[in-house]
Amino acid sequence: MVEVIKTGLLDTIQDFGRSKFMSYGVPISGVMDRYSAGLANSILGNDKNAAVIECVGFGPRLKFLQGSVICITGADMSATLNSKPIKNNTVITVKLGDELAFGALIYGCRSYVSVFGGFQTETVMESRSMFKPVTSNFRLQKGDLIPISEVNIATQVSYSSIKVNATHFETTVLEVIKGPEFDNLSQQAQVALFENDFVISNSSNRMAYQFENRIENTLAPIITSLVLPGTVQLTPSGSLIVLMRDCQTTGGYPRIFQLTETAINMLSQKFLGHMIRFKCKN
Repeated sequence: MVEVIKTGLLDTIQDFGRSKFMSYGVPISGVMDRYSAGLANSILGNDKNAAVIECVGFGPRLKFLQGSVICITGADMSATLNSKPIKNNTVITVKLGDELAFGALIYGCRSYVSVFGGFQTETVMESRSMFKPVTSNFRLQKGDLIPISEVNIATQVSYSSIKVNATHFETTVLEVIKGPEFDNLSQQAQVALFENDFVISNSSNRMAYQFENRIENTLAPIITSLVLPGTVQLTPSGSLIVLMRDCQTTGGYPRIFQLTETAINMLSQKFLGHMIRFKCKN
């Protein structure tokens, strides 16, 4: 078991979500940055879909009630084990009574904690991803006890580590594919979408990222149609909405772009005030 001693800004259990249930109106959910979460599991030899803890901004304090091995990837939140600094993207041995904590955010927005075998919380609709009302809770709470697998530390420790490409966190350019309604935009609006920098607003969350900029919109609403994580919608007021992992499954705003999977992962590591630019994928 792992005990939550103190919570961070938003700590959730996530895997790669529930893609099989969109026809029932159930969001996919899952980790916002699949690249970082998958890396954490790969370093430990887990299945990439194993459940991890996703932390936003600053992380929780966790106490291990049994030994295991862990890995932290994604944002650098100055992680410590028993008050001693530990590195991201490295296999770390934890023992009974050890405490994992986080400090100042150095870069990125979301950090991922993986444990050998993945966190063994309840499975609902073939996923452990927290999303209310599908799951009983939408975030970890102080005092929660999270089941983990037994592991023979002596045979599992390998001291593996990986150097992550800094571009994943530093890039401001997001690749997109033109959406179904893009060609209906005015020429002026099309040019503005690729020539302007867009500033992330404080309305951004796991459901959608929004921007402070506005684009001239003369398009009429569309018949409610399929949307996916990464779909970029244009509202009547000219605001852009990038749907993220907890997004709805249908929408009535024009779909002007679709972010690539890599771009979704990169955007999830940005937060309030960061600027991005769209680039059409060749």
